[in-house]
Amino acid sequence: MRSPRPGLLARRSWTCLQCRHASSSSPVASNLRTGGNKKTNLPEFPARTRFAPSPTGYLHLGSLRTALFNYLLAKRTGGQFLLRIEDTDQKRTIPGAEQRLYEDLQWAGLQWDEGPVVGGPYGPYRQSERTALYRSHADDLIQNGHAYRCFCSADRLDAFARHRSQAGLPPGYDRKCADISPEESAEKAATGETHVVRLKVEGYPMFEDLVYGKTGQNRSPNKLDLIERVYDDPILLKSDGHPTYHLANVVDDHCMKITHVIRGTEWMSSTPLHVALYNAFKWTPPRFGHVPLLVDKSGQKLSKRNADIDLTFFKDKQGIFPETLVNFAALLGWSHTQKSDVFGLEELEQIFNLKITRGNTVVAFEKLWFLQKAHAQRFAANGGPQFDKLTSMVSKAVQSTTPTEQLANILQSRSLNEYVMPLLQADAKSFTNASEFVQRNFTFFTTKLERPVYTPTAGSTIAMSTLHTAAAALCLVPERNRNTPGSGEGEEEKIRIATEKAFKKELYHYLRWALSAGAPGPGIPETMQILGRAESVRRLQEAMHLTTTDAGARSPNAVRRAKARDGQILTRISPGWGLFLRHNNAVSF
Repeated sequence: MRSPRPGLLARRSWTCLQCRHASSSSPVASNLRTGGNKKTNLPEFPARTRFAPSPTGYLHLGSLRTALFNYLLAKRTGGQFLLRIEDTDQKRTIPGAEQRLYEDLQWAGLQWDEGPVVGGPYGPYRQSERTALYRSHADDLIQNGHAYRCFCSADRLDAFARHRSQAGLPPGYDRKCADISPEESAEKAATGETHVVRLKVEGYPMFEDLVYGKTGQNRSPNKLDLIERVYDDPILLKSDGHPTYHLANVVDDHCMKITHVIRGTEWMSSTPLHVALYNAFKWTPPRFGHVPLLVDKSGQKLSKRNADIDLTFFKDKQGIFPETLVNFAALLGWSHTQKSDVFGLEELEQIFNLKITRGNTVVAFEKLWFLQKAHAQRFAANGGPQFDKLTSMVSKAVQSTTPTEQLANILQSRSLNEYVMPLLQADAKSFTNASEFVQRNFTFFTTKLERPVYTPTAGSTIAMSTLHTAAAALCLVPERNRNTPGSGEGEEEKIRIATEKAFKKELYHYLRWALSAGAPGPGIPETMQILGRAESVRRLQEAMHLTTTDAGARSPNAVRRAKARDGQILTRISPGWGLFLRHNNAVSF
């Protein structure tokens, strides 16, 4: 075995030894052969999974889903989730991308058990720091005859490829350098002659995929055509001594004891090569599971270069909760048997399995907004840190759009958070993001309502004076209504009669116009409770001044009959109006 370069020995030698000594008789390999729960494809042992992004771009919806599935598999089985940075392509690396990967994963709640920042026993976890390890393993393959050095110049390879292309033949390599003796090959390399290292492929075997079952083409390593025999011998080490993705990926997964690799179907064509490489090393490969591609409604693949699926777009521009986006990503290609699609991360950790659908997955963003509203309702109902954070988000949005003096008149002695909390609890079902929520409920943050001309509901016969009287009765309710429900069947009966359908419909229509200028939002009792007594009374009185009775619209006799009838209703309402408010969920006013 060739030792790593001086200076690297203390950090990596023990890792290399572990890699060398691992074999198909290892406990991990034995467990892999035993399989797991066939119904859910879950292993019967703790899974070690990894997410291996490249800092040549940012985390997007597809990569978040890949990370999430690997994370959930590890957590569901009591295993470990690793983060590995594949940064060998230094030319395409984006400054700051690695740090942003860390921040995005942590924002989503996907904290890694091993990897950069947190460390672990199989580091380093950045490929640029593992170059000597890859060279050492490539040398091992050369020594056992499964790889060879190729000294062909770029000009020769280009001419050979052009020759085959012009003849209408598929690409390949003629193994010109495979016949060089080991001694000559070593000497040429020692003198600094430029070369690459190629895998001498023995075959591209089929493999058992966790999602698609047995797959692959079981291809022969060589092709015999009318011109010459060519081979699919991929490059493992480039001429600059750095590994290709395939070598680094296989070596790292083995050395880090990865048991399961969940990745997109775009990597499925590379998996037979990876299995061939595992066979060359005499290592047992991990279990592979390939998840379907994400496509738009027209069937086009979602491009990772599309800013609309970048995590920053979701969290910073659209105001999506991390819980919402994780929930949304989990449902893209994964099926479950639960009654609801709304899950928090901890719930997903308990129910996740590998029942992944085959075929492309259409991304319908309407589902994202449904989940956003569902999680907002959860936060409002459960309280706690998530609701506090949601309240803070809305408060900041209010402060950015509302003058301080105007807010002071509305809040009175309350803090902005105290004012926003009940509004969120009453209208969380409409929440998409903080700015849109404030815009929808703008009437709660202004003292100047621009009401349209009041128009009764179709077919209404309720006199305007009756609505005024009912509104006036509301103004007489004390600051703290201490009536308690259940004070007697007679009182409940009065409420039932007083709030008959036609009257209640028109009254609520009028009150919404008076209190909120007709804008949609929380129910009337909740609206009054949020606004507070002083502001509610002010708005009701202001609305009375803007409207007059509808006597001119009907005959005097019709008006007298309507007033007499409505007067009987109001007589019943007035004694029990405080109870009426409580009956409609307004605890205090």
